[in-house]
Order: sequence, then C-alpha cells, then structure tokens
Amino acid sequence: MTNILEVIDKTKRVIYLTDERYKHILKHPEMQNKLEFIRKTLENPLKIMDFEENVKFYYTYHKNIKSKAKYLRVIVKYLNGNGFIVTAYFVDKLR
Repeated sequence: MTNILEVIDKTKRVIYLTDERYKHILKHPEMQNKLEFIRKTLENPLKIMDFEENVKFYYTYHKNIKSKAKYLRVIVKYLNGNGFIVTAYFVDKLR
C-alpha cells in the first residue's frame, strides 16, 4: 500500500490516506474528485467527534453539494500515534 495523502490535522496529528482506502472511498459516487475536501476536513474541521476509543469522525459542511447530505464525514483510526483514514462520505447530520 502506498500513502497518497499525508495531512497534519487540527490537533497536530499526522493522518495518512492509502491508495487502498482511497479506492474504497471512490466507491461512494459523490466522493469523486473530493480529495481536497478530505484534506481540508482534517486540517480545519467543523467538528471532531469520538466514535470509539481510537476512532474519530471529522466533519465539514458543504452547502453547495447538490445532495441533502451536506456534511463530509472523514473517519480516522489511530494506531501507534498515527492516524489512518478508513473512509469518507457525505451525511445529512452530525452524529
């Protein structure tokens, strides 16, 4: 696996996106050409929510998306101090 994105998030942690995970993200049709949205969500999220002990949800709001789901959720899992993007997709509300 190759890292195709490396971002320092708002809390100064390094987060990686692998090519394998990016291929998974692209299975969501609305995520085509949204790599920069993912980067910006990690760098400057509207909200970061804990999901599980080592899993966080990062959100940004995108009012110009043509869907009712306007919040981009980027799910990050932390292992040994490093963050890895699991997936990303749009949702209609924060949870």
